[in-house]
Amino acid sequence: MGIFNKPKKEENTDEFHKDYGVFSNVVYILKAFMRYRKSLFLLLIAGGIAGASMYYYVWSFIGKLVIDMIEQQAASPDKDVKPLLILVAAAALVELFFMCVNNISTQKMNVGFTYIRMMLVKERIAKTLSMEYETLETPEMLDRLQKAKRATSGDWQGVQGMMSYMQTMMIFVVSVITSTIIMASFNLWIILVVGVLSVIQFLFFDYIRKKDKKEMWDAMMPHWRKLEYMENVTTDFSYAKDIRLFGMKKFLSLRQKKVYDKELEHWRRSRQYWVWNTLFAHGIAFICNSIVVGWLIWSVVKDGLSIGNFTLYFSSAMAFSESVNQLLIAMSGLKERSAHTDDFRSYMDIPVGDDTAKTIPIPEAEDYTFTFENVSFRYKGQEKYALKNINITLSPGEKLAVVGLNGAGKTTFIKLLLRLYDVTEGRILLNGTDIRSFDRAEYFRMFAPAFQDVTVFAFPMCENVSMSEPFNTDKDMAESVLRSAGLGEKIDSLEKGVDTELLKVLYDDGVDLSGGEKQKLALARALYKESKIIVLDEPTAALDALAEYRLYQSFDGMIGKKTAVYISHRLSSTRFCDRVAMFAKGEMVETGTHEQLMELNGEYAEMFRVQAQYYVEDKDVILSEGVTENG
Repeated sequence: MGIFNKPKKEENTDEFHKDYGVFSNVVYILKAFMRYRKSLFLLLIAGGIAGASMYYYVWSFIGKLVIDMIEQQAASPDKDVKPLLILVAAAALVELFFMCVNNISTQKMNVGFTYIRMMLVKERIAKTLSMEYETLETPEMLDRLQKAKRATSGDWQGVQGMMSYMQTMMIFVVSVITSTIIMASFNLWIILVVGVLSVIQFLFFDYIRKKDKKEMWDAMMPHWRKLEYMENVTTDFSYAKDIRLFGMKKFLSLRQKKVYDKELEHWRRSRQYWVWNTLFAHGIAFICNSIVVGWLIWSVVKDGLSIGNFTLYFSSAMAFSESVNQLLIAMSGLKERSAHTDDFRSYMDIPVGDDTAKTIPIPEAEDYTFTFENVSFRYKGQEKYALKNINITLSPGEKLAVVGLNGAGKTTFIKLLLRLYDVTEGRILLNGTDIRSFDRAEYFRMFAPAFQDVTVFAFPMCENVSMSEPFNTDKDMAESVLRSAGLGEKIDSLEKGVDTELLKVLYDDGVDLSGGEKQKLALARALYKESKIIVLDEPTAALDALAEYRLYQSFDGMIGKKTAVYISHRLSSTRFCDRVAMFAKGEMVETGTHEQLMELNGEYAEMFRVQAQYYVEDKDVILSEGVTENG
C-alpha cells in the first residue's frame, strides 16, 4: 500500500451510536463544569492567558524594549544602566507572576478535570445499574458499555482528553489572537502567508497521523493480543510445569520471536512515516522563516523598521506560526477524543425502558399465585426458542423442584419468573394480573434468590448477607442465618466474626471463601431477605451430592411455609418438594410428585435412578425409598 493512498472510512452499524460533533461535545463538557465545578471556566481563561504570555510574549515585548533602550542609551551621553536593570527585573517579576498563575491554574484544572471525569463515571455506573438485566446482558450492549468505559478511562482519553485539549487550545487561541494583533500593526499579508504555510504543515501531519494509526496501531491490535498472550504464557507460573515437562522453551521462544518480528516491521514503517513528517515540517519552517526574515529585513532597509520592532515582529510571526500549527494539532486531538466522547454520550442516551409506562402496585395479599400461560421465550438474535409453551401454576406455600439436564431451560424459566426477562409469547400472571403491569423494582422485592454463580462483594460478611448499608444491617440476624446455612464453624474461626472483610481487594486482611462457603453465603442471603418467595438456582453445585441433600433438607425446614422453587440438574431436592417439573430441550416434559413421576417411569425416573448412587451414606443405605443399588 502506497503512502498516499487514502484510508477508507469505517461504517458505523450501531443503531444507538450517534455522532454528536465536536461543538456539541464541548458544550456537553461545559455543562458538566456547570454541574460539578464552575470554577473551571475561570481557570481555563486564566491558564490560557498566563500560558500564552509566559511561553511567547513576555520576553518578546521585553526584548523589544531592551533593544530600544540600548539604542537610546547608545545615542545618549548619559550611560545610566539602571533603567535597563529595572526593566529586566520587572520582566522577571511579570514572568514569575504568569508562571505562578499558569502552574496553579494547571494544577487545579488537572484535579478539576479528574473530578469531572469521576462524576461522569458515577453517572455511567448509575446508568448501568438502572438498565434492565435483559438489555445489559446482550453482547452488543456490553460492547457499548466497554466503549463508554474507555471514554472515561484516563487523563488523555475520551472526555477528560477533551478537557485537556480544551485547556491546550485556550493557550494557542490566546497566542494566535495576540500575535495577529501585533502583526496587524506591521503587515496583514505576512499573517496570511504564515497561516497558509502552517495549515499546509498541519494537513500533512494529520495525514501521516491517520496513516500511522491505520497501518500501525489498528493493524497491530491482533499482534499485540498475541504478544500479550505469549508474554503471559512465558511469565505466568501456572504454565511453568507444562513448559518444563514438555520441553517447550525453544518452541515458545521461536513463537514469541515471530510476534516481535511482526511488531518490529510495523514500527519501522511507522518511523518512516514520521521521518517524512519531520522533513516536511522542517522544509515548511525553513520557507516560513525565510519569508518572514526577508520581509522584515526589507522593512528595516527600505522603511526604517527599528531593530526592536524587528525583534517583536519576528518573534510574533514565529509564535503565530507555531500557535496556528499547534492549535490545529490540538483541534485534531480534540476531534479524536470527541469520537470517544460520542461513545460515552451514545451509551448514556440509550433508553432504559419506557419511563412513562404506567404501573400498578402489587396488591397486598396473604398468598400469591404465579401462573405461566403458554409462555415461550427466545433470546435476542436467536431463532431457536429457549422455552416453548410452558404452562404451570406455582401455588402459595408450594415447594416446586425444577429439574433437567444442563441446557434444558431451567435457568431461563427462573429468569422469567423473576422478571429479569420479559416473555416473548404468552404471559405470567400474579394473582391473575400480568406481571408486566407491576413496577419491576417492586416486583423484585417479592423474591429472595440464591444463584449458582455467587457474587461476593468486598464488604464485611454481615453486609454480604444483608446486601445493604451498615446502618441497615442487623448483625445478629446475619450471624443467625449464616450459622443456619452451615457457616458457623467459619464464623468462629474468624477473629472479627461477621465483621470480617471479604476478599482482599480493599483490605489486605480480607478473607476469601471457598466455592462451597460462597454458596452457603448465598443461602444465608435468601434467608435474611425474608421475602415471600424463595428461589434457589443450583446454589449448592459446589457441594457433593450428599452434602447438598442434607443442606436442602435443613434449608427447607428453615423457610417454613414460604413458597420455594428449587432448580437443579441433580435430584437431591425432589423428595421433600410438593411437585417436580421436568424440563428437557426448553419444554416441560413431565410434572407431578416424585412418586407419580417414578411410577410414570419416564425421563425423570431414568434420571433419578442414574443419580441414586450418589446419595449413599454407607454401603447399605441409599437416600431413596424403594430404590436399590440395582435400580
